[in-house]
Amino acid sequence: MTLSAAKALPAAETSPGIAVTGALAPRFEEILTPEALAFAAALQRRFNPTRKALLERRAARQAAFDAGQLPDFLPETAAVRAADWTIAALPADLLDRRVEITGPVDRKMIVNALNSGAKVFMADFEDASSPTWANMIEGQINLKDRWAGAIDFTDATTGKAYALGPKPAVLIIRPRGWHLPEAHVRIDGEEMSGALFDFALYTFHNAKAALAQGSGPYFYLPKTESHLEARLWNDVFSFSEDALGLAHGTIKATVLIETLPAVFEMDEILFELKDHMAGLNLGRWDYIFSFIKRLGKNPRFLTPDRGRMVMSEAFLRAYCRLLVETCHRRNAFAMGGMAAQIPVKGDPQANAAAFAKVQADKEREAGLGCDGTWVAHPDLVPVARAVFDRLMPNANQRDAARAPANVTRDDLLEMHQGARTEAGLRENIRVGVQYIEAWLRGRGAVPLYNLMEDAATAEISRAQVWQWIHLKATLDDDRTVTGELFQALLDDEMAQLRAVLGAAVYDAGRFPEAIALFADMSLADTFEEFLTLPAYRLIA
Repeated sequence: MTLSAAKALPAAETSPGIAVTGALAPRFEEILTPEALAFAAALQRRFNPTRKALLERRAARQAAFDAGQLPDFLPETAAVRAADWTIAALPADLLDRRVEITGPVDRKMIVNALNSGAKVFMADFEDASSPTWANMIEGQINLKDRWAGAIDFTDATTGKAYALGPKPAVLIIRPRGWHLPEAHVRIDGEEMSGALFDFALYTFHNAKAALAQGSGPYFYLPKTESHLEARLWNDVFSFSEDALGLAHGTIKATVLIETLPAVFEMDEILFELKDHMAGLNLGRWDYIFSFIKRLGKNPRFLTPDRGRMVMSEAFLRAYCRLLVETCHRRNAFAMGGMAAQIPVKGDPQANAAAFAKVQADKEREAGLGCDGTWVAHPDLVPVARAVFDRLMPNANQRDAARAPANVTRDDLLEMHQGARTEAGLRENIRVGVQYIEAWLRGRGAVPLYNLMEDAATAEISRAQVWQWIHLKATLDDDRTVTGELFQALLDDEMAQLRAVLGAAVYDAGRFPEAIALFADMSLADTFEEFLTLPAYRLIA
């Protein structure tokens, strides 16, 4: 699809108070129907005030953390944690989730992921997608076509045909987080919530079609920080079920535990969504970012090189163990995290090493009791599947008896140990800038150095650089990390990158904007909540 024939949605085709300013390309009108937009507007009008209040609550909590307060389990919800209750029953197609593949919502990815042999495909409007207007609406068209049996296509460039196989993966959608707007739709003069926009369009067009084919409207919920934010999603689900004539509890959600505050409210999050809940997921890359973001001004939590923060140690290990125990006590799924490795072409030894890392990671997760895991590339599905088939012979591990984890607040705040190095600083710069540059060009899932990166990696990279500068961290060679050192390394890394890519490729990209954004956010006096917020204004 192209925007060569772009036009604006006529005002007569929208209800009063609804303004769509995004350009229209072929078939966009199939998604942006008056009825679908009216449903989206109803959600925005009813729930956006609460959404904005909860974002303000995040800012207030951050101020407390900056003043030295540490996160802890909430005394006011102790009764919820102590009580015996479980989530509602789950539909049959969500009972075995041993391997899930994730990726953006472009057409080729959707077909390949659904055919990959994974049990679930998480189609991602969030961190694996750059939220350009075209990407978001084309993604909705592609998903609507999936349920209409019309997702097959032939690539116009290569001539290769893509067709949906007989046993496609279960489809779960990840909308944008509560913090992100959709700048191309205004309701009563105000930018629409990206989360509500993505959810509304997918649910309106596809919920009943999915149910008719033995599945349902299933979602992954990102960036949740509290049980109150989970309660808001639950209210959205219940309202939507009533509005669309769906039985209560039809919508099912898995919540990513990828923020530090949320790990202290996992019971409460499960409870708030218990009629709509499917499980929790170890969103580990964003979790590292959130840990730095929330506690980054406290010298006690100065982080080592990103590569030293591994899942088998310190706060990441405690977080894993507590999530599994909490989920299984409530009969919910505990989903493992992402294996970002991708095949290494032309280097059998490196490829074997990458696959071995995935296998070891999945063996650790299955051993901890996870009910499934994530991969980023179809070639990794058989590797993860073999591990879970061997270590998890049943559909899931919810009933498996395990010793109590006994995870405490101190365990959840235990810092990872290791050196801070120039190589680690350079890696953050190199990866962060390249990801942002690709994101500005409309790509959200980017292969870099044999890993499939999404926005979480760029967030970790710039957060760690900011923390090291702000706290005047010392490298292993006794140099202090300063703004001047960062700028010198940034200049050197970009010169090397231009030489590797070639001047023509480098100069044709959006590197000046990416470099400026990464540098500004790394050197700022205050820490920006999300890099995708200012970056969005460069593509919106």
